[in-house]
Amino acid sequence: MNYLKKLSRFILPYKKYAVLNIVCNIFYALFSTLSMVSLMPMINVLFGESKKVTVKPTYEGISKIKPYLEDSLNYFVTSVSLNDGPQQALMYMIVLIISLFLLKNLFSYLAVFFVTYLRNGVLKDLRDNIYDKVINLPISYYSEKRKGDIIARISGDVNEVQVSLLSVLELIVREPLTIVFAIITMFIISAKLTIFVFLFIPVAGFIISLIGKRLKKHSQKVQEEQGLFLSTLEETLSGLRVIKGFNSESYFNKKFQDSTNRFFRFSNNLGHRQNLASPTSEFLGIVTIAALLWYGGGMVLVDHSLSGGAFIGYMALSYQILTPAKAISKASYRVKAGNAAADRVLEVLNTISPLEDKQNAIVKDDFENQVSFENISFKYKDDYVLKDFSLMIKKGKTVALVGQSGSGKSTIANLVTRFYDVNKGAITIDDKNIKDLTKNSLRSLMGLVTQDSILFNDTVKNNVLLGKQNATDDEVISALKIANAWEFVKDLPKGIHTNIGDSGGKLSGGQKQRLSIARAVLKNPPIMILDEATSALDTESERLVQDALEKMMQNRTSIVIAHRLSTIQKADTIVVMQKGEIVEQGTHTELLAKNGMYKKLVGMQSL
Repeated sequence: MNYLKKLSRFILPYKKYAVLNIVCNIFYALFSTLSMVSLMPMINVLFGESKKVTVKPTYEGISKIKPYLEDSLNYFVTSVSLNDGPQQALMYMIVLIISLFLLKNLFSYLAVFFVTYLRNGVLKDLRDNIYDKVINLPISYYSEKRKGDIIARISGDVNEVQVSLLSVLELIVREPLTIVFAIITMFIISAKLTIFVFLFIPVAGFIISLIGKRLKKHSQKVQEEQGLFLSTLEETLSGLRVIKGFNSESYFNKKFQDSTNRFFRFSNNLGHRQNLASPTSEFLGIVTIAALLWYGGGMVLVDHSLSGGAFIGYMALSYQILTPAKAISKASYRVKAGNAAADRVLEVLNTISPLEDKQNAIVKDDFENQVSFENISFKYKDDYVLKDFSLMIKKGKTVALVGQSGSGKSTIANLVTRFYDVNKGAITIDDKNIKDLTKNSLRSLMGLVTQDSILFNDTVKNNVLLGKQNATDDEVISALKIANAWEFVKDLPKGIHTNIGDSGGKLSGGQKQRLSIARAVLKNPPIMILDEATSALDTESERLVQDALEKMMQNRTSIVIAHRLSTIQKADTIVVMQKGEIVEQGTHTELLAKNGMYKKLVGMQSL
């Protein structure tokens, strides 16, 4: 089945549980049929219809297996009835029935027991793989995707896949085998009656298939809409201050309710189709049984070609077919829904990252000479934001990039850390193209402090430890002191073990930024990238953060992207950018003397 083929790499590690499930389902199907067949001799004993056989029958080959089995059973019943009475024979039949039903239910439980490990194992591995993919895909991927849609895939869609796995195994093993064993037995009991019954089955199958024809399409719509309203929820929580500040609650309420209304409509359509399966198959089954009663009743009452016990056993087997047929129709719908969910999950998992390491990528552990931008050009979509940009940064030097918004300053930071790849030209470190280095070793050489202090809902210590996982408490405190963060951290209720809330919400903007700097300090990289690290701060916080940055940049190669020009006057080289190109470069004093763009920018900020 195509569905199982798609998920085969996740199922194979748990194949032993799948095999055990299949074995148990085979025994379940066998004992399920035998438990129904066992009703026949009990009814014959109960109503005294058992054929009297006093001579033990002999086996004469497979062609005469049916009369041999019947005569053997009748011989046993006759012997027990003569020796111990008919009630004792009935007791033996009841014990046989109980034993067969016990075995049937035991194997049913064992089948589910083993498949639980398979389903939950696949669920765990799918989630682990999709999360690993999510954090390894390039940042550019998420400019095209909604976060809520990704969340929906890792939660709802993966759950749908897990649930449908049981349905698949029922669809291909358990229920079909139950039907096959029942049909074989029905043919043994009465081939004529079975052929009559089978005239109705193709009609029933055709009607049921019509109901489920468009189920996958409806399932996909439901899952996509779920991703949309989760995206709206995620955006609402992220931008709650802006929403409230602009009195936009009603707008976002309407946007969310429009999505949930569509979800309501799609879910109803899907649910109606799923719910129609059971009553339709049951009604068709009852119609088949009614025809069976009419035709089979004639064989018992009119031409006496079938005993009452055999007919009741046959009816039980017919019901035995009806139940798994209903289960198959339900399972087929569930598989279609799971198939749609699997497509959405695998779409993410099968996405090929354009930033994958080369096969023989170099691991670079140190920085020796320089970082060079060699005639690089780059565009996010259609228009180039950098054009033939060239710059050399010597080891130990601080280079500041300044310019108006949209001039391409932050793009430089994205390219040198290889969040994106250049379209033309090359970026090299010690004359090695960064595309030839492993991303891990490249980023190990760099520390990044951004304008937005990205912190996590964890302790101060664990946020700082992202820079160096095995650092001691003393090293963490030392980094906090260099970043001017220790002065407020030491006063927190639990010091470095204090939880700082979602996105560091319990801290001020300046405090969050100093923790970000401490994280970079602890990493102690040779190259530091500061992307407008002070632009969002008040004057007092800026002074503390700027002091921390200056301490951190000592003896390091630094690329400083600055909005406030007062913070970069000590830089070795200041590069002035406009529309993706360098228009001026030099020291603060040299650029002022040129009386060009830089002096104009300084003058605008001095007003």
